[in-house]
Amino acid sequence: MSDPFAVMVGDERTQLTAFVEEYRTLIAGLLDGLTEEQARRRLVPAATTLLGLVRHAAFMETVWFGIGVHGATRAELGIPETVEESFLPRDDETIGSVRDHYLRVCERSRDAVAGLALDDTVTGRGYPITVRWLLLQVLRELAHHCGHADILREQILAAG
Repeated sequence: MSDPFAVMVGDERTQLTAFVEEYRTLIAGLLDGLTEEQARRRLVPAATTLLGLVRHAAFMETVWFGIGVHGATRAELGIPETVEESFLPRDDETIGSVRDHYLRVCERSRDAVAGLALDDTVTGRGYPITVRWLLLQVLRELAHHCGHADILREQILAAG
């Protein structure tokens, strides 16, 4: 796991990347030690499950980096048309397959901005976004979903 406290005097890109990587690691670890049933367990009225949260994180990263940076369409990227669909695991998906997919998506995300400066602008979504803003948006979403996941995991583990 990347440690943001290890780069408190680093440059802005190093610090921002450390925070994003910390949350990517936390998202990838959400399913550790769970059974397939626990990973799919719904505890709230929404379709949110731990497996769905990891799946959605892959979707979110694909939207911001695949569309935002490269300008690809959702169809070209093979992702759902709606955010709601991104939370719904298919029957053939498993903890291992969803986690592996997420890790591959994170690698593509890193590659998408590796050669870009924080002040560079991308326009794949049809409007200008700085790379800094894009990374902050991804960080915000990852942190938001980690909060949801912490509560769900606690409830699942407490119930056994």
